[in-house]
Amino acid sequence: MMTQVRSLGLRGVEGYEVTAECDLSGGLPNFEIVGLPDAAVKEARDRVRAAVKNCGFSFPVSRITVNLAPADRKKGGTMYDLPILVGILAAQGELPRPGPEAAFLGELSLSGAVRSVPGMLPMALAARAGGILDLFVPADSASEATLAGGVTVYPVEHVSQLVAHLRGEAPIAPALPWVPPPEAEAAPDFADVKGQENVKRALEIAAAGGHNVLMIGPPGSGKSMLARRLPSILPGLSEREALEATAVWSVMGLTTKEHPMVTRRPFRAPHHTISATGMAGGGKPVIRPGEISLAHHGVLFLDELPEFHKDVLEVLRQPMEEGKVQITRAGGSESFPARFMLVCAMNPCKCGWYGHGDRCRCSPRDVEKYQSKLSGPLLDRIDLTVEVDAPDFDTLADRPGGEPSAEIKKRVDGARAVQTARFGPEGPACNAQMGRTELEAYCPLDEPCQAVMKGAFERLGLTARSYDRILRVARTIADLDHSEAIQVPHLAEALQYRASGWMAK
Repeated sequence: MMTQVRSLGLRGVEGYEVTAECDLSGGLPNFEIVGLPDAAVKEARDRVRAAVKNCGFSFPVSRITVNLAPADRKKGGTMYDLPILVGILAAQGELPRPGPEAAFLGELSLSGAVRSVPGMLPMALAARAGGILDLFVPADSASEATLAGGVTVYPVEHVSQLVAHLRGEAPIAPALPWVPPPEAEAAPDFADVKGQENVKRALEIAAAGGHNVLMIGPPGSGKSMLARRLPSILPGLSEREALEATAVWSVMGLTTKEHPMVTRRPFRAPHHTISATGMAGGGKPVIRPGEISLAHHGVLFLDELPEFHKDVLEVLRQPMEEGKVQITRAGGSESFPARFMLVCAMNPCKCGWYGHGDRCRCSPRDVEKYQSKLSGPLLDRIDLTVEVDAPDFDTLADRPGGEPSAEIKKRVDGARAVQTARFGPEGPACNAQMGRTELEAYCPLDEPCQAVMKGAFERLGLTARSYDRILRVARTIADLDHSEAIQVPHLAEALQYRASGWMAK
């Protein structure tokens, strides 16, 4: 007796359909799972056997063969426990055969309880794309599955509950679509920052155009404090961006029953001891996303930038240009999204006080060695470099708090609205993502601007990449200024953020 049960699998951050073909035949009792299963899938034999017996059903004494099709794709994870159990019970007549409109996935405990699995959202999206109408998932994952839309999601807590539903004895109520609750905690606000108006201006430009930022200043000047307030002025996530970000977090098991969806732009701040694999992604036997993918549509904050290992920093270069990262290993290749804002902070030297007279204890050689940890190609991909000065006593003691984030965000949202109208729904999401076609169409320079750019190109030794990035920043400054064309003041401000006066000479 053979039955087919539809299920779903996960590859990278995308789901795909899997069919669990369960065959009961004569011969010596045996339980075999084929279709390139990994160790976790093979262990489903023991979980399924124990769950069937502990739920009061008889386990067939026969040769059991389970094929997970397509058989040429590697299968990993524990989501196949539930479809295998349903297939076996249906093959021996304990259950009616599930129809082709239904799919099952979930991990089993030995008692028959159904546990949540990572990657529910991408698998639910694959179910919708495959025409599946009824999706039976663990109860703790049901709210996340409803985010896909177009599929009736049934939350399953226990095998006995699922059996009663399939027999028509006690139907399971479908899960209601998840609705985001009101934000419980407010993000850190720029109103807490005293002074540092030049840095806040740079961060406002970065937020308005999605540009990369490097802040350089002595210890305690507020670099980390400013960076952690950047999300409070970023535009909200669109539905598409929220689903893309949630898919990555779901695969990594970072979503919960209470918060199944990423509703704020991600802010990731890995420690400088992170490895290149942790930053870009990788691992064995399953290739997983790294920090740059977890920061997709959000902010990747690297504090103490020169303390990161050189190979960790260099893996950022290609994703910063392409918005994705390709991980290739002997066991396969995966592509993960990585469209993020890079925000960095660093001291100008090892002691942190280069440029402050006698306070700096570093020799010129030490300063040069410290700053040389950052490669030219990486610095060339940073749009805005801004110096953060140590605040003086009067600023800290007397000056009131700065402009609140809500006011800054209004200007940022206005600039982003201009960009959305300019590029359309299929174009770049912000100025930082403009390609050559958009640069030529929306960033023309008149003669005065060309003269300024020519002088800067020769004086600063700019590259073709930095030339394009200056145009993108100037376009953002013009958008904040409600200007149709890039003017000399916009270009001049963009150029000042490319100046490298902080570097040791």
